[in-house]
Amino acid sequence: MDDSPSPGLPHPGADPKLITDWVAGWAASRGTPAPVERPWGLYMAVGDERLLGRHVLLEADEATVHQVAAAVRVPHTWMMVFAEPEVVTGWLPSGWEVDHAETGHLMTAGLQTTRPVPPEGYTRTVESRDGVTYVRVDDAATGDPAASGQAAVLGETAVMDRILTQEAHRRRGLGSLVMRTLADSTVAAGATLGLLGATPQGRALYETLGWKAHSILTECVYRP
Repeated sequence: MDDSPSPGLPHPGADPKLITDWVAGWAASRGTPAPVERPWGLYMAVGDERLLGRHVLLEADEATVHQVAAAVRVPHTWMMVFAEPEVVTGWLPSGWEVDHAETGHLMTAGLQTTRPVPPEGYTRTVESRDGVTYVRVDDAATGDPAASGQAAVLGETAVMDRILTQEAHRRRGLGSLVMRTLADSTVAAGATLGLLGATPQGRALYETLGWKAHSILTECVYRP
């Protein structure tokens, strides 16, 4: 018998505390205003022309999704729901759609120190500002950026963000180098748990480093 929740019924999304910590860390990393509590979850003001703001629902059910979405009047407002995109699609009112390119997973990992070394031909810099650690890897010959990432530490939780390897430098272990370097730095700052929002492409890399998918996160956008 199929034990999955029926459409319209609550879905077992992510742990609300993990969501709250991740959202707060994301805002700290990006330098956006602190998330504001709402009866159904959190609202993040972002201010980008493509992402004006994001409603983050702490529980996933049809009534809540429809209520929050129906109250939105400004295009390019987003909503994050921790339920399968196929289910969420059926809950959305007119003007809303699931953005499958942005849909991914909330992932977690116990952090540990590994002291990674840059591969030959690359240099690495690490700096911290206002509670955010930035890692950059450059091509030693040209000085061009090859990979980068950052992390915000909130108590014992570190939120990894903006992990990127340039196309010409992929498959050389640089993504792993950035992630391990961020882990080392955040452990030194007192973090024990890592959180990140992963794209389907990024998830494969993170899983090789011991990260686990905690919950699917479905991104919806208002494009009337």
